[in-house]
Amino acid sequence: MEEIKMRLSGIEKSFPGVKALSNIEFSVRKGTVHALCGENGAGKSTLMKIIMGLYKADRGQIYIDEKPVEIRNPIQAREYGISMIAQELNYVPELSIEENLFLGRLPVTRFGKVDWKKVRSESLRFLEEQKLPYSPSQKLKTLTVSDIQMLEIIKAVTNNAQVVIMDEPTSSISEKEVEKLFEKIAELKASGVSIIYISHKMDEVFRIADDITVLRDGEVVSSDRAADIDLDTVIARMVGRKLTNVYPKEEVPLGDTIFEVRDFAQDDMFEDINFHAKRGEIVGFAGLVGAGRTETMRAVFGLDPHRSGKVLIDGEEVTIKGPEDSINHGLIMLSESRREDGIVPVRSVQENASLANLRRYINRGIAHGKLEHDEVADMFKKMNVKTPSLDTEIQKLSGGNQQKVLLARWMLCDPKIMILDEPTRGIDVGAKFEIYKLISEIVKEGKTVIMISSELPELLGMCDKIYVMNQGRIAGEIGRAEFSQELVMKYATGLMS
Repeated sequence: MEEIKMRLSGIEKSFPGVKALSNIEFSVRKGTVHALCGENGAGKSTLMKIIMGLYKADRGQIYIDEKPVEIRNPIQAREYGISMIAQELNYVPELSIEENLFLGRLPVTRFGKVDWKKVRSESLRFLEEQKLPYSPSQKLKTLTVSDIQMLEIIKAVTNNAQVVIMDEPTSSISEKEVEKLFEKIAELKASGVSIIYISHKMDEVFRIADDITVLRDGEVVSSDRAADIDLDTVIARMVGRKLTNVYPKEEVPLGDTIFEVRDFAQDDMFEDINFHAKRGEIVGFAGLVGAGRTETMRAVFGLDPHRSGKVLIDGEEVTIKGPEDSINHGLIMLSESRREDGIVPVRSVQENASLANLRRYINRGIAHGKLEHDEVADMFKKMNVKTPSLDTEIQKLSGGNQQKVLLARWMLCDPKIMILDEPTRGIDVGAKFEIYKLISEIVKEGKTVIMISSELPELLGMCDKIYVMNQGRIAGEIGRAEFSQELVMKYATGLMS
């Protein structure tokens, strides 16, 4: 008889105006990977927060090893052997690697002092095991996002956890690191650890999952052995309908060149960057983690400095010293990090949407609240943003709806050129489809989109041409007629240049 490690029975949770979870029944077998699938807003994060003690369920019971438990906070969850790797990484940039690894669980000597010797030796061991070339005393802010992700995974699995929740753990790491993660997951399974795996990457789910549960609108739609279900069925159950064309690319007549970057360079970041884009064109930027795509676009937009180079809009060179200059010239950038560079978590969705366009809504110190409200409401309707009200804090929305609010922010500025960095990272297939449709509508209006993405199928499905970067340089330019994953990867890995 199979052993159930964790079971949730009759879990329900409501927020003002919203029923987030309804009668959730959910079981995780010992030593297995249980994938939890569902659109953003389906209730996955709420359910995980209840398991971790961050939220209290309105009703229902959690069982560990078939014994009822009450989890009031994350410390108690850890005592029950539950760890979580959140999608939005939780770390303290100014602390060292070793301090972050042992945050909240520093070992002490018999005299009650922190045992720094043990902290150092254990940290060194963890780093050596994962082949990460860092000193334990190095500050986390000096590391790449992918390495910070790996350290979060180390922190979770070295806490003697028996249930590890992984929420989009591969969203910021390279393919090579994904393989390392999957090896780690196999080791954990072999040692009897249970894993709840949340991912919108269906190929990953079907590669590692033993069981798959689908949530929709706060309810369990189905729970099956992975071997007994297929990809199309899971997607149909997630979105409540079949998605016949995942990439709604439309043929749009291209106009004149509107955006051009010439000879852009920055020490140790990128060199000899030259590209151009036409009106109505979707231009993709591909490359492996660390290729320099984001660094290049941040410098073009004025967020970071550059050593040399020119930016031309409508054939004329423009001076960009900061984001305000870019916005004034009709150039905007959606950052890859919603949490750090995008949303203001404790402010309303309306305030977040209007943030870049306050000049229009404030005149001589007087706020035109009705104009702001009406224009934000109209844009939300156009973009199908799901929110209880315009006054709802943006942090209470799903990841997909947060992303659409940020897109709405920039659409309200009526830009000519939109740089979208990982526009669908961490959101579900249904929300992705809606964002792809929005991008298609944007270019039909004669605007231009520059799309940076780590998901090759996304670029191949939506773009008119793709620039591929390798080690801070553009290694190749590929037209739509030549598109193939193999060709992109040859340029990305330096096999072609």
